[in-house]
Parts: sequence; structure tokens; C-alpha cells
Amino acid sequence: MNRPQVIDVLVIGAGPSGSAAAVDLVRRGLDVRIVDRSPHAFDGSRAKGVQPRSLEILEDLGALDDVLAGGSIYPRLGLHAGPLAVPWKMFPHKEATADIPYPNTWLIPQSRTDRALHARLSELGLEVEFGRELTELTQGEDTVVATVADADGTEEIVARYVVGADGGSSVVRKQLGVGFVGTTHESDRVLIVDASVTGLARNRWHMWPGLGGKLIGACPLPHSDMFQWMIRLTPDEEPPSEKDDILHRIHDHTHNRRIQLHDIHWTSVFRPNIRLAESYGRGRVFLAGDAAHVHTPAGAQGLNTGMQDGYNLAWKLAQVLAGAAATLLDTYEAERQPIAAGVLGLSTEKWGGIAKLDPSSMKRGKDEQQLALTYYGGPLAPADGMRTETLRVGDRAPDAGLLGADGVGTRLFDAFRGPDFTALAYGPGAARDLEQLAWPTTGAQLKRLVVGPAATDGFAFCDSKNTLRRAYGLTGDTLLLIRPDGYIGHIATSDFLTTTQTAVRAMTP
Repeated sequence: MNRPQVIDVLVIGAGPSGSAAAVDLVRRGLDVRIVDRSPHAFDGSRAKGVQPRSLEILEDLGALDDVLAGGSIYPRLGLHAGPLAVPWKMFPHKEATADIPYPNTWLIPQSRTDRALHARLSELGLEVEFGRELTELTQGEDTVVATVADADGTEEIVARYVVGADGGSSVVRKQLGVGFVGTTHESDRVLIVDASVTGLARNRWHMWPGLGGKLIGACPLPHSDMFQWMIRLTPDEEPPSEKDDILHRIHDHTHNRRIQLHDIHWTSVFRPNIRLAESYGRGRVFLAGDAAHVHTPAGAQGLNTGMQDGYNLAWKLAQVLAGAAATLLDTYEAERQPIAAGVLGLSTEKWGGIAKLDPSSMKRGKDEQQLALTYYGGPLAPADGMRTETLRVGDRAPDAGLLGADGVGTRLFDAFRGPDFTALAYGPGAARDLEQLAWPTTGAQLKRLVVGPAATDGFAFCDSKNTLRRAYGLTGDTLLLIRPDGYIGHIATSDFLTTTQTAVRAMTP
């Protein structure tokens, strides 16, 4: 019997978390496979809100144009109270700025987000293997053997690492024996229905609140005649499954007989699971997305947190495969698990507020947008490091507008884009030391970006409008190291070379 070829990474689960990880891994030149137990790509709307930070990630991964084409800005809420409908601004609409290019949450069915990532995978030469279910994992010292089954039988896939992004009922997590701590409220259920609808205005996300936590919501899905309906069921209520029964339930609650359902495209009964994995991995196997944490739907956090799990993990796996210390992989759990714990608290609080008809629970702001999430104080972002007036190590690196030596404007994010690190030297002293910064020849490479306050000799870019200076809080010569996932890996306002070189060693071969 021939030994199976050893691949670099096997990704199990082709939702947003697994797909984002796979895109990042493949663009780094790694040998990757991605399998999913479903017979085809997901067809429903489920997680329909993509947050500003996730839009930045999708831009870097090359999938943003497809996501923008498939979605829209969220409409205002229409809160129905009897015959009245009160407009309510759930999301404050913001204009793009130099440091935040995508300031608004994007409304798009999850199926479109999945397909955008799958299309990007296809461009990179990788196809999702649907209809393939994990049945067993066996770890060795250097590899993991995954047994997957499909209609034609079973196959053993041997990989150096495995990413389990296979949902809340994760087989990977169960194979690892990792506890999933939290609660499942069996009596608190929501029927979700994607249906073609007439008789209801599409310029509002309609909500019909009721006493005792009763609630029906209908959100228009972009570029279609469909709404996503959320029908909160009573504890002993049997979920209606036929179109006429669902429509009767809607009419009974809303008292609006003009509403008519036509084609039912997808239905699901949701139970608010609030759970967090005790560990994000064991040995050579890691958990991401719903396999590691599940939330209520309030605040549109689950998909976004999961996508960022994959984005955080992928570059670290690639670096370790290139020769970096395996301890770099320990930082995945250390950075991402506290983020998920905080998100669990946020979404749970919002969900509870909706049940109590608390208007503030329907507001969305910077906490939900995930732009302020930070790894500050973690293993790659020590709290005793240097900082600027606005940023600390571990914070998101903002965008900025720069001018090239040819006078052509460019975005800082354009310079960051891709699988590499970026060193940004502001001022002549930082620029001189950046020239001497040693960088390994294996693993992610380094882009060196030299910026001055004005277009003077020796600077590749100038910050003529001070957008970089303001967003980054720069008051003098500064050298910043930006990680491949867009977070600040080091800040040096003095002793540029020595301190930066020390930070580099923790993240490179």
C-alpha cells in the first residue's frame, strides 16, 4: 500500500472561518486541502452581517469585491407597534475616512460570503471537497491522519496540521476531547426562514416586538425578493414547517394580512448556544469559528469572530512550517480565546435586552464593528512596550492616505496587502535603522515602507495630509512592524533596530 502524500494543512469545514484560513494558507504557497461534510455550499442567509474589520480582511484576501457586489448597507429598523411603524437607526451610517475605509456593517447572506471565499479559493487553484465527512483523527509526532468518508468510501489524509472549522457540533473538537463550556437554552428557539415576500416594504428591517419576549423580525436580503424572517417561538411551540403555517404564524403576530410568502428557500430552528471551547487546539490540531465558540445572533459577531480566527491562525501555521518556533502557535489561543469570551458576553447581553424590549439592545456601535479589538498585553504584544499617542502594540493598524514619490496617491492598506509583514519607518532616523534590519529568507517576507512628513529626498512616500501622523499618533521618528494579519507587532520610538529585531525573532524562522 502506498503511503499517502503528506500535505501541509487540512482544513475541515468550508464556512467563513475555514475558507478564510484556507485562502490565506494557499496564497502563501502551502499544500492545502479543504473538506466539508455538506453535499454542497451553504444556501441560507444565517449570519448576514459582515463587520468593518472583516471587510478589511476580505479585501486583503482578495474576496471583497464579490462581497460588496452581493450585499448592501443595512436599512433602518421599522419598529411596529399596532398600526404605527417607528423608524429606528440601528446602525449609525458613517462616511469612509482615511483610517477606516469601510465604516459600516455590510448586509449580505452568509451563502454569498461563503461563495465569495470559495471563488477566491478557485482563483488560487483550490476547490472545496464537499460531501466528505471526518470520521477519525489520529495524531503522531509530526503529522495528523484524518479519515474522511464520502459516497465512494474512505480516505486517509495525512497533514502536518489540521484546522477544525466544522461548526458548533464540531467532530474535530469531539475527537480532541475538548470541553465546550456554557449553556444551551432549549426553550428559547427562533425559527429562521428565507422566503420570497410581497406586501412588505423593503426599505426597513421590520420588527414586531411583543410581551414576554415574543418577537418577529423580517430583514430584506439584498438583490432579491427575499426576507430573512426570525420568529421567536414560545417554549412549547412546535415550529411551523409548511408555508401556509408559517404565514399564519406571521399574520397572527403582525396583524398584517398584506404580507404574503411565496417560495421558501431555507429554514432552520436556532437555539441560543453560548459556549466556549476550553482549549483552541491540542498538538497539531486547532479549532476555529463555531467549533471554538458559539454565540447568540445578536450583534452579528459569530461569523466575524470566526473569520478572524482563521486569519490569525493561518499566518502563524505558515511561519512555523517555514521554520519558526512552534511556540508561535501557542499565541493563537492566547490571542483569540479572550476575544471570543468578550464577544460571548456582548452578544448575550444584546440578546437578553431584545427579550426585554430594551431599545439600547438594538443599537450597534464600535464594539460590534470589531475595529477596536486588540491583542495588547498578549504574548506577542507585551504591555511594557513603547506606544504612540493613539496606538499600542497589538492594536489594529489603521489605513492612511500617502503620496508616492511620483505624486500618485495610494492607500496604506494597498502597501500592506498580501501575505507579508510590513515595516513602516516614519522619519529619517527610523528609515536608517530599517535599512539595517535583518530578515530571514524563509517564511513571510518583509515590505519596507519609508514615509516622511513631506516629499523630500530619501522617502518613498510622504504623509502630505497628515493622515498617517493623526491615525498613528506619531510625534517623531517611529518604526512600526505590522503583522501579516494587520495588527501592530512592534512599535519603536527609540532604539529602533535592537527592539524591533527582538520582536521579529518571536514571529519568524
